[in-house]
Amino acid sequence: MNNSCYRSKVDYGPEPYVANIAEKAARNSNFRTTIWTGCHLQMTLMCIPVCSDIGLEIHEDTDQMIRIEEGMALVRMGRNRNCLDYQQNVRKGDVIFVPAGMWHNVMNTGQMPLKVLAVYAPPHHKAGTVHRTKADAEMEY
Repeated sequence: MNNSCYRSKVDYGPEPYVANIAEKAARNSNFRTTIWTGCHLQMTLMCIPVCSDIGLEIHEDTDQMIRIEEGMALVRMGRNRNCLDYQQNVRKGDVIFVPAGMWHNVMNTGQMPLKVLAVYAPPHHKAGTVHRTKADAEMEY
């Protein structure tokens, strides 16, 4: 990720910005929508369909915080992609902290779309990124 500051039509960073994030998360139907990207921090909103997941991933140089805005999920993490030895059920209001270099996945275990916000430090995605589906996101990476 290039750490320079930039502005897009979808992403409100790096300008000052205030939003009702619960309302924005509830309205988001995209797998991933980047809403604010600064030089050192980024926020995205995600909508994970029933019986789907974010996908097993690792961010070597990026810490991440994921807040569950709606729904229920199972989070799994570990230092090895084949040994995710940390497992926790989460629900609305819970926050998941993912240290840099940790394999992780969040799986929707509920009966409704899982709505989350994810904060990356430093930014992980290009400012203004919108992935309508998980398949769209996988094609980019």
